[in-house]
Amino acid sequence: MVRLPEPLSRRDRQRQTREALIFAARAVFAREGYHGANLDLIAREAGFSKGAVYSNFAGKAALFLAVMDANVATAMPEGWTVFDQSAPTEGDTALSHEAREAIKGFALATLEFIATAARDEELAVELGQRMQAVIRGYTAVAVESGTDEDPVPPDELGALLAALDQGAALLSLGGSTAIDQRALRTGMQRLLVPASAEESREADGDGVPVLHDRAMQERIAATVREWPSS
Repeated sequence: MVRLPEPLSRRDRQRQTREALIFAARAVFAREGYHGANLDLIAREAGFSKGAVYSNFAGKAALFLAVMDANVATAMPEGWTVFDQSAPTEGDTALSHEAREAIKGFALATLEFIATAARDEELAVELGQRMQAVIRGYTAVAVESGTDEDPVPPDELGALLAALDQGAALLSLGGSTAIDQRALRTGMQRLLVPASAEESREADGDGVPVLHDRAMQERIAATVREWPSS
């Protein structure tokens, strides 16, 4: 006799609904921007009613923050270091156009959200917590990759790595082509172990403006293929 699987609990159903909404929202925000996206569209792409959004999130800002949390968890897994040489996917030596556009689109939406949150006292606190989470991720890299002789403490190195990576992305979004992957990785390695930066200078840059370290981009790109496309 075939044993039927146990029905999902209410908590599991809610978790699946929440994850589906975050998944759809990430694609909609990347495509439409923060201000251009609306909850009706996000709910429809996730296969739910707008009421399902409000059952899980206080509003669009809370949903965007949840997407940010998911992105940080994807891009900065435990154990990642800037010395990893991320291998491209099989048969591909560069991020696909779709992946680049999706990452760029969400980065632009994030700039919109930052400008909005900076003018809202409560949102500014929420956003600040996410920025601290990003810095903690880079601090973990500093702890993993640095040396005991480094006079700069890991938390400060983490903040500097975050500033370099995020600042390079901002330059790229502003139209600058001054920093590519080689330059970014060289800078990050120089912050951690100055002598090792000479080795990374031997690697070719792809000449494409950067939106974060290549390894981080590839982890996000792996999820882009599953995003709703329309």
